[in-house]
Amino acid sequence: MLTELMQKFISWLDPKLDRFRTHKTPAKPTKPTKYTPKTLAEFIEVLKRTPKDVLSDIDRARIAAIMSYEDRKVSELMIPKSKMAFVKKDEVLGPLVLDKLYKSGFTHFPVVDSRNKVKGIIHTEALNALEIKKTDRADKYLNKDFNYLHASDLLPHAVAEIIRTGSYYFLILDETDSLAGFFTVEILLDYLLGK
Repeated sequence: MLTELMQKFISWLDPKLDRFRTHKTPAKPTKPTKYTPKTLAEFIEVLKRTPKDVLSDIDRARIAAIMSYEDRKVSELMIPKSKMAFVKKDEVLGPLVLDKLYKSGFTHFPVVDSRNKVKGIIHTEALNALEIKKTDRADKYLNKDFNYLHASDLLPHAVAEIIRTGSYYFLILDETDSLAGFFTVEILLDYLLGK
């Protein structure tokens, strides 16, 4: 009977003594270690993994563009020669030619001679501002003042040339100094700021 009474007493007392006992506290959750990217490529990977509610796709593209700006070549952004719209120097600027130029979506059109050498540029403003007759030839409206960049030039050099020349349209030459495409300030801004 004493043992029974003792067991009841211990059962009653045991929960009351719990607050005086030393319990092992659960281990604190460890803070995740901060990850520091070591290269630009690693940084861009972190950007890609960042949730969209933190960085939108446009914000990611802008950050990545700015971070890789100094290493990007003009050739990576230029419009290639195969997509350009050209005008022959002696071509009549009639309705069919003008329609083709306007439909291209470009604002500058290189004017080439019979050997496909660029002789100048026609801007759509020149075509819009002047009353073109059906017999007007392209060489009447060409601007012989145009600038070049090389396909291997880096974007900081292109920006320096934009500032130096005040031009916003450049023909791009390849390593053999042949026409490779064109580059504009608008292309640069689209790259840096996103569309």
